[in-house]
Formats: sequence, structure tokens, C-alpha cells
Amino acid sequence: MCLPLILGKRPYSSSTLTISLSKTSNTMTFPFDEEIILENSFALLRPLQFSDVDNLLNVAIGDKDLLQFSPMPVYTKELLQQYIDKAVNHRQSKIRYAFSIFDKTKNAFAGSSSFLNISNVDSRLEIGATWIGKEFQKTGLNRNCKYLMLNYVFDNLNADRVEFKTDERNLASKAAIEKIGGQFEGILRSHTVLANGFRRNTVYYSILKNEWTNLKQRFFS
Repeated sequence: MCLPLILGKRPYSSSTLTISLSKTSNTMTFPFDEEIILENSFALLRPLQFSDVDNLLNVAIGDKDLLQFSPMPVYTKELLQQYIDKAVNHRQSKIRYAFSIFDKTKNAFAGSSSFLNISNVDSRLEIGATWIGKEFQKTGLNRNCKYLMLNYVFDNLNADRVEFKTDERNLASKAAIEKIGGQFEGILRSHTVLANGFRRNTVYYSILKNEWTNLKQRFFS
């Protein structure tokens, strides 16, 4: 964008002096209409579908406390169906993009994760709403999923910022975020109401684009 600067005196000519205003960052365009597939030798992430109720049911009902720190539990088929229906509808409304997680080493569906709080104009989004069954935890699956998602956001979408948030009481989640390089930003008190009526404090983290180059080189070390 160029704005004309008209000088009071024109000692050289009657031409207009212009000043160019450069953008400080690129505008991100999130492709909600595309079928985003993220995979490596360990994990496969594909768009969550209505039919994934059957694929994820055993994981969801296997542990009632799987989403104890999140607003939407999934420990019955009905709750899982509601969760998936909402996630798929959010994609259609361009609010959230949810994935199913498939563990290639175990040849089994393991859980779900999402891109959410997407702001194209601010070139940022959140990676969250992640849940993985107990048998898949501490196997490297979640770390591989986060790598695939971060790499896509920074290297393909050219985003400037990725956010993470979790319940202040969720020590495992906080440790996992910090381990992949998430920088602590603060705590929002009494921030989110859970299914049982409890108001949780929410901890915020972020990774910036200029930090990702170094982080990705040592991501699995």
C-alpha cells in the first residue's frame, strides 16, 4: 500500500513523493476446503470424519478420565459422536480443523488433534484439543504428531505464531508442551468451564516462526 505524501513546497518538480508501507508479516490463508494429510513413518493425521466414531470408540471409552481437563468428554459413544459432529461442523464453518490420529507402528487409531482459534489476518493458530489413548502415550506418537503439525503450519502456511493452552493442573500436558519448545506466556484465571462445572485456570504457551528453524533440528533429540 502506498500513501501519497504531498509536500508544502516542491523545489524539484510537481511530482508526488510516495512512501511504501511494508507489511510486518505474511497473511496466512488456512485451506479449510482441502483434505490435509500429514504423515511420516510413525503417524498419519487425516481430517476427522463422521465415520470416525467407530474408529475412535475403543480409545474414547477405554478411559473415562481421558479428557478430564477438557470441556468436552468422550467416554461414551454418544459423547464421542457429539464431539466429532461438532468438530466436523466447525471445519465446515471455518472455525477449526480436526484430525484423527493413526499410529502406523501399532496399525491402530489412537486419538485426535486439531488446528483451532485460526486467525488468518494475524497469521496464527492454536494446536490443541489433543487426546491420545493410554496405550499410545509415551511412545513418541504425540511428539511425531506435533512435529507434523508444526512443520505444516510454519513451512507450508508460513504462519508467524502457534499457540498451545492447557489446564493448569495438567502436569503431563504442560511438560509435553515445554519439551517441544513451547514458551510459557501466562495463566488466564478462571478461564474455561469444564463439563463438571469446574472453572479451570488455563496456561498459555507459544512457538514463533523464528524459533522453529532451530527447534525442528533438535525436535527428536
